[in-house]
Amino acid sequence: VQLQASGGGLVQVGGSLRLSCEAASGHTFSTYVVGWFRQVPGKEREFVAAISRNGGSTYYADSVKGRFAISRANAKNTVYLQMNSLKPEDTAVYHCAADRGLITSNYRRADLYDYWGQGTQVTVSS
Repeated sequence: VQLQASGGGLVQVGGSLRLSCEAASGHTFSTYVVGWFRQVPGKEREFVAAISRNGGSTYYADSVKGRFAISRANAKNTVYLQMNSLKPEDTAVYHCAADRGLITSNYRRADLYDYWGQGTQVTVSS
């Protein structure tokens, strides 16, 4: 499945952004687990959030819990990441990823996702 991430930009500390991850039409998006990961130069890709196939379960990194919210609209083939109370350390390229076969215990593992979007830059200025 092809994924397109969008919604990044430059925002001040404490601000908000909403990222979108849209899957190409023709796929049964509801059969895919979707995760958001972020990466800064010189560091490994970091888990941010993931959502189950029907949207009933969500998972977050401790660093974003309470500030970020992941949701999905399967009818629109889209997953969202609402980011509030942004901090400078949230600055990164954000990637969405999808996989059909993941089990819950593996949602945080970037190496197990088969499909990736191109990334969208989020910059939080102080």
